[in-house]
Amino acid sequence: MKGLLLTGGLWLLGLLATQAQPVHTEVRKDAQGHYTIFRAGAPYYVKGAGGSVYLPEVVAAGGNSIRTWGTENARQILDEAHKYGLTVMMGLWLQHERHGFDYDDSVAVRKQKEAFRREVLALKDHPALLCWGVGNEVDLNYSNTNVWYAVEDIAKMIKELDPHHPTTTVTAGLDSVEVQLIKERCPSLDFYSINTYGDLDKLPSQIRRWGWDGPYMITEWGPNGHWEVKRAPWGAPLEQSSAQKAESYTRRYQDKIWAERPWCMGSYVFLWGQKQETTPTWYGIFTEYKEKTETLWAIAQAWKSENQAAPVSLGAWQQPYLMTTAGEPIVLPLALRADDIDKVNLRYEIIPESQDIKSGGDVEGRPASIERKKVRRFNGTNLSLDAPLAEGAYRIFVYAEKGGWVAYGNVPLFVKPLAPSARPRKAVQFETFSQLP
Repeated sequence: MKGLLLTGGLWLLGLLATQAQPVHTEVRKDAQGHYTIFRAGAPYYVKGAGGSVYLPEVVAAGGNSIRTWGTENARQILDEAHKYGLTVMMGLWLQHERHGFDYDDSVAVRKQKEAFRREVLALKDHPALLCWGVGNEVDLNYSNTNVWYAVEDIAKMIKELDPHHPTTTVTAGLDSVEVQLIKERCPSLDFYSINTYGDLDKLPSQIRRWGWDGPYMITEWGPNGHWEVKRAPWGAPLEQSSAQKAESYTRRYQDKIWAERPWCMGSYVFLWGQKQETTPTWYGIFTEYKEKTETLWAIAQAWKSENQAAPVSLGAWQQPYLMTTAGEPIVLPLALRADDIDKVNLRYEIIPESQDIKSGGDVEGRPASIERKKVRRFNGTNLSLDAPLAEGAYRIFVYAEKGGWVAYGNVPLFVKPLAPSARPRKAVQFETFSQLP
């Protein structure tokens, strides 16, 4: 969910590039009090992807826009988006208090603003530019509300430099106090943006009740967040399977985003790519191996107003977590669905539970796999494997691939040590990591 503040010399590259003509974009309010983005004089509802990779897949899925969090490689991203007919919500990465930035330091605040002045001048006329995102989740774990004065100062500057593109700021979820602070301190913003996951179900009823009466956009949304779910007895959060995510994406898009379009002007689904955040699969629309997921299928169906089943699905786990003894056999019941099950490629992986858990999407390290295996023989119902020999917390990941589409799920596993009198089982030999996709 993060970008970098600056890329040196970006403003100079912008000045040297051929001067392009901006596409005028604005937010309009009609007689009924409803809001719409107009781009080049025509209504423009955002069906967006959070990220700057897999752009052909955005178009194929029915999307029309992408979102960045900062300006790293900004011109290249804008050029690539323009090639595919996509627009870009360009993020300006304001520094966070939780990372040590002091919004009482007037010199640092002024330097940050001046750096953004160069960024805006370099990029403002690009034809793919849709709007400016002034900061992302600067409110996460903060205490100094002076940050909203800095947001306003930058938004006001942008309006002076670039009259063709609206501005917004993005908060981590919805908070009634923040709504009032933004209304009072940030009058230069054209709309409000919210990153929200499980709480998206409550947002439409809350946002008006808490005082926001203007337009807004959902700039990150997806599965239930790892902080919003039930946990195994040893504390491991329970991740939805791709089938459960697909169902919730479809329902939330239809009922909480599209249905609210008189005020909600669109959204950016997260993450159009892949990252390690609690697990390697929690938020990614693609796998580590660039496979398209069942979740992506659901998003495309929602954007296109279609209702076709995904090529492959694993359904929901019958058992949300497992506890067993070192080396003992495990049987996982799978609700695998596909037209031709014999054409499904099944694999599983065992990974230690991540201990590198950060907040706000900060970079996390991926635990090394202790076991990865293609399944050569599968009876269509149960997957058999052995528990690790070492005590500890793990996850068993299962992937079913067919025609480039992947369904997945994982089960937290806790392995207890063998009793002193028990004889440990011989470790099973598996194929090496390099032999697997």
